[in-house]
Parts: sequence; structure tokens; C-alpha cells
Amino acid sequence: MPVLGAIEAGGTKFVCAVGTGPDDVRAEVRFTTTAPQETLGRAVEFFQRQCRAEAIAAIGIGSFGPVDPDPSSPTFGYVTTTPKAGWTNIDFAGTLQRALGVPVGFDTDANVAALGEHRWGAARGLDTFIYLTVGTGIGGGGMAGGRLMHGLLHPEMGHIRVPHDWSADPYPGACPYHGDCLEGLAAGPALEGRWGRPGETLPAGHPAWRLEAEYLALGLVSFICTLSPQRIVIGGGVMQQAQLFPMVRQRVREMLNGYIHSPAILERIDAYIVPAKLGSRAGILGGIALARQVAGLPPE
Repeated sequence: MPVLGAIEAGGTKFVCAVGTGPDDVRAEVRFTTTAPQETLGRAVEFFQRQCRAEAIAAIGIGSFGPVDPDPSSPTFGYVTTTPKAGWTNIDFAGTLQRALGVPVGFDTDANVAALGEHRWGAARGLDTFIYLTVGTGIGGGGMAGGRLMHGLLHPEMGHIRVPHDWSADPYPGACPYHGDCLEGLAAGPALEGRWGRPGETLPAGHPAWRLEAEYLALGLVSFICTLSPQRIVIGGGVMQQAQLFPMVRQRVREMLNGYIHSPAILERIDAYIVPAKLGSRAGILGGIALARQVAGLPPE
């Protein structure tokens, strides 16, 4: 089987790898996301080294955004209006393609992680699902009818507006664009900004987690009512808190109040709102899955 390359490009770190799937990652490197020229240069160097040992058929990139994932657009493969300093209007995919001379697939980090979960993880066998990551930011992606979600641009699920009870939560929100959108109220920086310490240092019984579950449930209810996913898969560092999933599931069911009359929610919600099976590997394995598509390889 041809070897494939993958990049998981986050706002704080890059992961580059080559392989064919979960059981065959032959080389991997991680480094801090710095200025574009330096960061993309390190990625190019990694793949050039790997190419000396074995040809790479294609590279799949999942990037922080917003990005342009439309292959017909003149700015396909660009990072566009990102708040990440220095990365606005950077030709990410084109830089890799020109340097390495191989086909490059490009999408959001959330959509690419969703592709990984679909091929090897918690969304196998489904054609319509949501993947949400809750960490430094909140990103969402997934599939509808067996195709990754696109359209005007790509999903920005972290930036939906949710009810904000200012008397119960006077925190104004951390999003530089919208203040108290879902990401602004429930991502990692909001936890630290509201409580004065990183979320991972807060005990399980801290009131932060009930409020966190409330905001996440509000977001999920909106996604359920608009997109009707067959399953919701959630990853990211904030979701490492074991108490969060039961709290979120309970509030989702209470908020829906029996209106979505499906056994998946009424009887089996533990199997409907689920952790990412691939965990922190979803992004890089999704990159390999995307590269496989771009290379025109048949399904396994």
C-alpha cells in the first residue's frame, strides 16, 4: 500500500506523520506552531526526509482556521481570517504542494478528525454525524449523507450563539470576534478566564463543570435540531473530565424534553453522545484518510 502523509495543524502545535493507518504510523514529529515560514519549513523538511526512504503518494492536512477548503477557489488551501497572529491569508496547502510535488488534500482540523473517526473510530458505519472538539477552541465538523460538511465555507460550530444568563455567569466570553459565543463561553481559555486557573486544575465537584455542561448541552441541542446527526462524537482536552459526558447527556435530554422522539436519545443516549474513539490521534489519522482520498486509492 502506498505511504501517505498527514499534518494536524493546530494553533499551538503541528503534528506531521507518514503511514497508512492506525496500526502503521511509520514516522511522526511534533513541534510548536510559530511563524508560517518557519513552521511550514519544518513540515516540508520532515516530509523531504521521509521521501528519501519511501515515496509519499499524497498528503492530507487538517488545519486550524478559518480556511478555504474549496478546490475551485483561487485561495484553496489558505488559512484566511484566523486570529492566529501572522497566519492570515497564508497559502498553506500550496506551499507544501510546490515543495514536495505531491497531491495535497486540505480541510479544517475538525472535519479531518471527523474523517478519521469515520474510517477507524466512533463514527464507523454512519453517514451523518457530528465531530466536536472542545479544547483551546471549539471546532465542529462531520458528515452529511456520507460527505464531509462544506457549503459556503465550512462549519464553524464553535461560534454559534447560545443563551447567556449574565446573572448566573457574568463572564463576558473569550472569543475575540464574538465574545460570548459557544467557544467564548466554553473553550479552555474561557474556563481559565472565568475561574482564574486552568480547567485541568479544577476538581471534579467544582461549579465550573456544571456550567460547562450547560453550555455544551445548549450547543448540542441546536446541532441535533438543525442537522439531525446519527451520533455526536466529542474530543478535545476539556472533555478529559470524566464527569462531563454524563452531565452533558442529562442536560441534552432534559432540554429536548421528549421532542426528538428517537430511542437513540430517549433510551441510548450513552451511545449517542460519545467520546472520540481515536482520542488525540483523530486529527493525524484523519489526515492519512484524507490523503488516501486525494491519492485516488480505493476503500480498504
